Amino acid sequence: MSELVTGEAVALELRPARLPSRALAVLLDLAVAVAVYVAVTVALVVSTASLDPAAQTALSIAAFVLVLVGGPIAVETLSHGRSLGKMACGLRVVRDDGGPIRFRHSLVRGLIGVVEILMTFGVIACIASLVSARGRRLGDVFAGTLVVRERVPFSSAGFMPPPPPWLEGRFSGLDLSAVPDDLWLAVRQYLTRMGQLDARVGWAMAERLAADVAARTGAPAPREVPPPAYLAAVLQERQAREARRSFGGASAGAGGTAAARPVAPAPAAAPAAPSEVPMPPSVRSPVPSPAAPSVEPPAAPSPGDRPEVTRDVPSDGRPGTGFVPPA
Repeated sequence: MSELVTGEAVALELRPARLPSRALAVLLDLAVAVAVYVAVTVALVVSTASLDPAAQTALSIAAFVLVLVGGPIAVETLSHGRSLGKMACGLRVVRDDGGPIRFRHSLVRGLIGVVEILMTFGVIACIASLVSARGRRLGDVFAGTLVVRERVPFSSAGFMPPPPPWLEGRFSGLDLSAVPDDLWLAVRQYLTRMGQLDARVGWAMAERLAADVAARTGAPAPREVPPPAYLAAVLQERQAREARRSFGGASAGAGGTAAARPVAPAPAAAPAAPSEVPMPPSVRSPVPSPAAPSVEPPAAPSPGDRPEVTRDVPSDGRPGTGFVPPA
């Protein structure tokens, strides 16, 4: 299975192409390129018979470069990694991250392919593909590409069971940033294939993966939660966070996390003004209208004719506050 992993810990359902299928695709491409090169060479010989040998040699070299080097580069660039031989064998050239290749990738693969395929009759390319774990030749290594199979047999083992409903949202507070992508891939591959494993082997693998995930998150796995259910719940939380990060707050409500969002408290009623505080009927007095003009405070007396200090007793009949003005 391919080792390509996206940011959501989803493994691309592609398999690296091996040496036999790649060799067959290269042979088909070379057969077509050589046939075109022979036709172009015959046309040049007939049309340039009157030229001197140096011009004929220059035209032959130009035809070789354009047909056997530039032709495959142009075809791979325009077809996004699918030459005639690769289309016949169900192969495609992609980047290391699974994306489509561009001109620079095809250029590097084509220039290095002249040395490892044309000049050495494919010996270097075969040795590099046998040594590489993903069957890559030197051109793929320097260009950062990978040849994968597009036509793969359908398998029902790709279904990943959802976590139990009682675990939904339980691990929303975990810090999953320290968990690497290869560990997420191992968890996903275990969950999609745990039905095919032996019960004891599958349980031991689940315990090991759960311990690795818990060690990266910094929080121990709950003892009452089975390891497979813990892995499924944590992986679902990871995918839910990636979905919210990609699609914004619209998916947050669908993921059931809107309840954890802090809600602003309702604005409280404004406190009553001191003049609106209810008082006993015996001391209640008419409250002046808000539109009544304000009374200017009296000017402060001079020190010589300061009146005698008295306690604050209101004139409207309400009880005094007992406050003594400062001297």
